[in-house]
Amino acid sequence: MGVVAGVRVAARRARVLPTWVKRADAAATRRINGWHSHPHVDQFWWRFTGFADKGVLWFTAAGALAVVGRRRAAARGILSLITASALTNLIAKRVFGGDRPALEDVPIGRRVPVQPSSRTFPSGHSASAAAFTAGVALESPRVGAALASLALGVAYSRLHTGVHWLSDVIGGLAIGVGVAAAGAAIVRPRPGPPPPPVPPGADRILPAAPDGEGVFIAVNRSAGTSVVRADPLDVLAERLPRAELQVLESDEDPGEAVAAALTRATPPRIVGICGGDGSVACVADEARRAGVPLLVIPAGTFNHFARTAGLASVDAAVDAVQRGEGVRVDLAELTFGAHEPLTVTNVASVGVYPDFVAERERVQGRIGNKWLAAVVAAARVLRRSDPVTVVVDGRRAEVWTLFVGVGRNERDLPAPLQRRTLDDGLLDVRVLHKGSRTGAIASLAFGRRTAAVLRGLGLVPQRVESFTTTELTVDVRPRHGQPPGFAHDGEVALDEPAAASAHLSAPGYRTTIRVLPSALDVYRPATR
Repeated sequence: MGVVAGVRVAARRARVLPTWVKRADAAATRRINGWHSHPHVDQFWWRFTGFADKGVLWFTAAGALAVVGRRRAAARGILSLITASALTNLIAKRVFGGDRPALEDVPIGRRVPVQPSSRTFPSGHSASAAAFTAGVALESPRVGAALASLALGVAYSRLHTGVHWLSDVIGGLAIGVGVAAAGAAIVRPRPGPPPPPVPPGADRILPAAPDGEGVFIAVNRSAGTSVVRADPLDVLAERLPRAELQVLESDEDPGEAVAAALTRATPPRIVGICGGDGSVACVADEARRAGVPLLVIPAGTFNHFARTAGLASVDAAVDAVQRGEGVRVDLAELTFGAHEPLTVTNVASVGVYPDFVAERERVQGRIGNKWLAAVVAAARVLRRSDPVTVVVDGRRAEVWTLFVGVGRNERDLPAPLQRRTLDDGLLDVRVLHKGSRTGAIASLAFGRRTAAVLRGLGLVPQRVESFTTTELTVDVRPRHGQPPGFAHDGEVALDEPAAASAHLSAPGYRTTIRVLPSALDVYRPATR
């Protein structure tokens, strides 16, 4: 291509655009067309962009949102999409116009089967994607954040397949976001749901720290990166100016950071963690052993434990520690082989779910988005994973997953992922026996609404055994010559237990989990 191609692509731009924009478009087009990609990758992108034709992708997403109870978000997204599409195709394209990139400059494998005949500026696909996603985000920020990757993927697909210039895509995205913003000014988004009610539990008076004196908080900045939220550090620094905030590196363990602080000559009287469920479990272990109260700052993706404790925001947690309000909560202790016992705050499991968590972490390391990584991981686990043989209190069974939750959970869910009580002194056990693979993946549903949809489709597994106890012993047999991993609180706790043999005929390893009643003081708003 070179200089001649650059002159040719620049000459085909609309005259109303500045010269520097035309040059930037030509440079971006040369760069993208010059990339060497696998034919399967090229095929993916032109199929993906085809699925977004006429808003099919977004109407499908809107239908899914309506089924799971997000009707208002779906309606705002569709109305924003329709408005942006009309503005783009009926007005903007006629005003600005412009020719599309030269077809001969686009690698053959990337070309869409039917070349668009409309004018090029702005990109209607990009405008629709941005409008729908921004509209949904106004009503449901978490869902909007999850859809953002799809919207950006649609925008890039227009460049990869050579049907648009970079300025077309940027212009379309700007129009889409602008339409959604204008819609919000006309019809205000509905306020978010009120904070969840504080669950029952005897209020306790804990040490108060109005300005943060004596408080040590480990901050895990890598937690919750898939969720759009304000930086909690700003709130903590403003409201707890005398607290010690230690921002962890990506490879630092929050439990080790807290343990080091507790060994000082003058240890902190309150320890805190700003992160997700896995980080909370690590620091809860150290706080329990040291006998100091725990401050939980919700900053993860799901924040199951924080939500159960009534900590809906950073401000709610700070209010509680400033006033010295809290509750004593149950925990569980997980013991396997010769390893040190682990503290569990929500749930421990063996089987498909640990496989899913491990695969999700591997995929997330490559693509960066936790939500998309979860979808990819679930698909891979569906194809590859096998049941696990366990012996539960003397009973042998082949199971997809065995979950042990701390405290009672929702009865209708196959997996106890968020406890509903703080101090009932029980373990909630769910055993998903061997059955269909689809049913195994359905057990990974992360909420009541998703479970309701799967139940309506007949995908929720039927062979789920449920009971409560205070202590459980599980013998886990090797699978394919290797012991399956164990997970707790959304993290893989053990990939290859030292106590397990790699031989199929070996007895495997024994795991014991027992409830620890009233094991830890946690700050939370008072119920009075």
